[in-house]
Amino acid sequence: MRSFIIVRLLTSIPVILVILLVSFVLTRLVPGDPIVALVGDYPAPPEFIEERRRAFGLDQPIYLQALIYFKNLFLGDFGYSFVNRLPVMELILRRAANTLLLVVPSLVIGSIVAVLLASMAIRRPGGRLDTGLTSLILFVDSIPIFWVGQVFIIVFAVQLGLFPVQGMFNIRAIGSNVVLDFLWHWALPGSIVSTFAMVAIARVARVSMIEVSRLDFITTGMAKGLSKRRVFFRHIMPNAMIPVIAVIGYSFGQALTSSFMIEAVFGWPGIGELFLRSVGSRDYPVLQGIFLLTATLVVLSNLFSDILSSLMDPRIEYGR
Repeated sequence: MRSFIIVRLLTSIPVILVILLVSFVLTRLVPGDPIVALVGDYPAPPEFIEERRRAFGLDQPIYLQALIYFKNLFLGDFGYSFVNRLPVMELILRRAANTLLLVVPSLVIGSIVAVLLASMAIRRPGGRLDTGLTSLILFVDSIPIFWVGQVFIIVFAVQLGLFPVQGMFNIRAIGSNVVLDFLWHWALPGSIVSTFAMVAIARVARVSMIEVSRLDFITTGMAKGLSKRRVFFRHIMPNAMIPVIAVIGYSFGQALTSSFMIEAVFGWPGIGELFLRSVGSRDYPVLQGIFLLTATLVVLSNLFSDILSSLMDPRIEYGR
């Protein structure tokens, strides 16, 4: 197991570097000049603009900019934000905690609900509950997540007034009200991220449970007189959860990227809101830092899901 983890971490480094290189090139191919965006409508002289461009190294060819960036990256320098006037890593880490507070509980709740719904649906494949779950999966997969966020704001926040429109906290919430106030703000964006994560996991959980329930050893157990409850929890569930754990690791990256749009809709002060603002201002160092952080988190989540799968099924053998 230790050698597998080390090998996976070492092979993940080229993947992350390729992601950074591709994102580095793509961000600089997008039309727009970060210095012009930084200056804004201020009638700055051309000499000042050129001096700022040289100061940020934007006057160099793109391949030299890439070499300088990766050299600084290996030295532990993640760059300096053009717009925010702060070190990139300091700026991103401030927002990363807020994004994880939105994504991690949503993924946990979505995973639990997905497994529960799938376990209830397979009791009667093709029945009402199974058909309803399949219809819900198809419906949620066919609509964009940012549209759902806007509908939730109009219905539950504006018309019904049950939840706040935007933000993560109410500045007037103090003392013991902070947790409740956070949950009140989290309810709408968190429920949306949970639902989209749930349908992806429920699809795999349903298919996996149905396939395992049709295997010979399940039929043998039922023929020996074992109760359906015992067969399900002792035989079907452990074997069906292996692909489910793998898709949960994949769903973390999906939930992370989906939260970017949700943060923009609900004004959640996380990485997504910072990402969209940095795209508009062409803040290249911040964009590179966000790509680095998200790629690392996705790689680690997939590694963690692989480790859990091997612990649940010792028959799984990993190559050296």
